[in-house]
Amino acid sequence: MSASPQAIVTLGCRLNIAESEAIRQLLPARADGRDVAVVNSCGVTNQAVKDTRAAIRRLRRDRPEVELVVTGCASDMDRVAFAAMPEVDRVVANAAKLLPTTWGPRANAAPPRRHTRGFVAVQNGCDHACTFCAIPQGRGSSRSDPIGEVVHHVATLVERGQREVVLSGVDLTSYDDRGARLPVLVERLLAQVPGLQRLRLSSLDPAEVDDHLSALLSQEPRVMPHVHLSLQAGDDLILKRMRRRHSRAQVIALAQSLKAARPEITIGADLIAGFPTESEPAHANTLAMVNEADITHAHVFPYSPRDRTPAARMPQVAPDLARTRAAALRTMSAERRADWLATQVGTVQAVLIERPGDRGHTPAFADLRLDTAEPVGTIVNARVTAATPTHLIGTPE
Repeated sequence: MSASPQAIVTLGCRLNIAESEAIRQLLPARADGRDVAVVNSCGVTNQAVKDTRAAIRRLRRDRPEVELVVTGCASDMDRVAFAAMPEVDRVVANAAKLLPTTWGPRANAAPPRRHTRGFVAVQNGCDHACTFCAIPQGRGSSRSDPIGEVVHHVATLVERGQREVVLSGVDLTSYDDRGARLPVLVERLLAQVPGLQRLRLSSLDPAEVDDHLSALLSQEPRVMPHVHLSLQAGDDLILKRMRRRHSRAQVIALAQSLKAARPEITIGADLIAGFPTESEPAHANTLAMVNEADITHAHVFPYSPRDRTPAARMPQVAPDLARTRAAALRTMSAERRADWLATQVGTVQAVLIERPGDRGHTPAFADLRLDTAEPVGTIVNARVTAATPTHLIGTPE
């Protein structure tokens, strides 16, 4: 049996990160000595599909001896094309990638690879029909893991030394275990896993952030003060054409109410530039929303038409113009981020240390570099001594 490590390449969202770690534990220790390498693909944009193909070719070049398996959203959306790639030995459906029988009877007994934070997938699929999104084609309808299973999983991670856990899902705020929604799951985790020091939530749909969830985000110190919202646009007409379920005013009100209740909270957002029919005034509304909602962590990408989606049939914005608008949104968000980082100088922050031992993230998800090396995976109180446009610099207290 080969002693070389099994390779997993992960593209895309935090849900994929969590699923890749689960796959790692299912990969067989093969008697024939041939390792399995997995590319867990992303299909959210055309660029993500291109990145997936490039990752496959690179992995085959670097590891010519492995059985190369492709799974994830991109391969589910176009299984025939991925199966036809000469580098690919096998394509595994998204629905089957977490089944032990997919990978073989001899599970790898090696412990999980150590991460400073544990990613836990609690929900999958989506029942909404946003006009730009092809993810339901790769993920199917919404379904949620039982609360008891999630609590057990998180408790196991904490026992292994994880200090922070991130709950993830395709549509996390649609979590529903027989009527128990996401706020109930969060409360159960905090109550039943007292050793859990930091709980972070991945992308949230602003239309689903109710008073119960807002109270937890605003008042519970173990829930990290960093909210990433699936906004997509800041213009009401574009939001309507996207078939989103929130308005511009609702987003701004939500951001302002969260920050009023918990001033240290930071707002992140997914934003699409150049959506079909987007005018200059509509783009200006999204730019203005970055300031009005105080968005400091923006994930911006130019619109990419996906097959079999309604938006692909709408009048398109020129790709060069979409890229220009995306750059403007990134610049605006970077300016907000730099201004916010400057306000952190002089404060003391609890930093979760990541590799290489002098770098980590604060509760509000600021990147902080220490002037000394600290053990990876520990939480260190550090005084912020300086700020750059992209990160903080600090020294342990």
